[in-house]
Amino acid sequence: MIFTPTPLSAAEDALRHEVRDWLDGTLPADFRPGLGLGGRHDPDFSRALATRGWVGMSIPRQYGGAGASTVQRFLVVEELLAAGAPIAAHWIAERQTAPALLRFGTEEQRRWFLPRIAAGECFFSLGMSEPDAGSDLAAVRTTATRVDGGWEVSGTKVWTTNAHLNHFFVVLCRTSASENRHGGLSQLVVDLSSPGVTVSPIPLIDGELHVNEVVLDRVHVPDDRVLGEIGQGWAQVTAELAHERSGPDRYLSVLGLLRNYLAEHGKDLDDAAATAFGRIAARLWSIRQLSLAVARSLDEGEAPATEAALVKDVGTIFEQQTVETVREIAACEIDPGGSMFQQLLAECVLNAPSWTLRGGTTEVLRGIAAKALTGGGAR
Repeated sequence: MIFTPTPLSAAEDALRHEVRDWLDGTLPADFRPGLGLGGRHDPDFSRALATRGWVGMSIPRQYGGAGASTVQRFLVVEELLAAGAPIAAHWIAERQTAPALLRFGTEEQRRWFLPRIAAGECFFSLGMSEPDAGSDLAAVRTTATRVDGGWEVSGTKVWTTNAHLNHFFVVLCRTSASENRHGGLSQLVVDLSSPGVTVSPIPLIDGELHVNEVVLDRVHVPDDRVLGEIGQGWAQVTAELAHERSGPDRYLSVLGLLRNYLAEHGKDLDDAAATAFGRIAARLWSIRQLSLAVARSLDEGEAPATEAALVKDVGTIFEQQTVETVREIAACEIDPGGSMFQQLLAECVLNAPSWTLRGGTTEVLRGIAAKALTGGGAR
């Protein structure tokens, strides 16, 4: 385990305040915050953020990025999430695709994609989950068959966030048969505007339409859009998940809820409520330290998949329990059209069940941790 205490340097702390000041001057007074990574899809905001060098921060300068550390990116992202900023357009490309391209992509892929990601001009979705598979990524049925000049991909992906708005997604698919369920998998970069791609919305319980089913019907993917090595998809995805599971997006979904409750009712807290909020703050700070330690280890070249799984587990459980605690303290009927606190509480109640599902269920994450702690490997 690498959960080593990691204090921030003066420069890192200064960056945090710079981002906070910029957000205060950029977001309108009547801005409606999102729930952490549930912020709106706003390409204009992403491009404005990119002009500050805060999109694709960890991308090296020769590819158009800021060449910043993972911890520096952590601090910027933390401020964006805390503000509920509209980050959805660039989120996946910045958090996950860019590191994967840097680690596994070809030089041509890096030179084509990375400057566009850093400029806030190229947006990605994830192509991992499939129907009837839950969070079992190895249950992939999407196939890619070798054809002249590339691969022909057929299958269905689900829960593909913003596929109707983004430009590409990285598809995990089977390129060969294997007795090992983790073998024979590969990753292909698929243009979402390609012939044979059909994107259909999946309505959520709150009426939102930002996740999709994506059907791939004999979609041609040229050889130069293969990410990494054919047959190494499982190892690549496992490394990629360290970026997905450990960040502040796994424990900050409820910060806006807490802030707005305290803004509206903070002067009226009784002892029991004050104690409950104190415990929430202590847990939040502890989880943040774990998440920050993972970011520091990524800067040191580690691939802490097990530690990332643990952060995601404790972070999302914390978020769900916090919603219930605040709901009990508020002791009121939920009113989606009420005050900002009421609106956020309604959104939290509807969305909280998904927080322990997306990015790997609690059961999957604890299986990863158990295998690692008993010597069975990270997956």
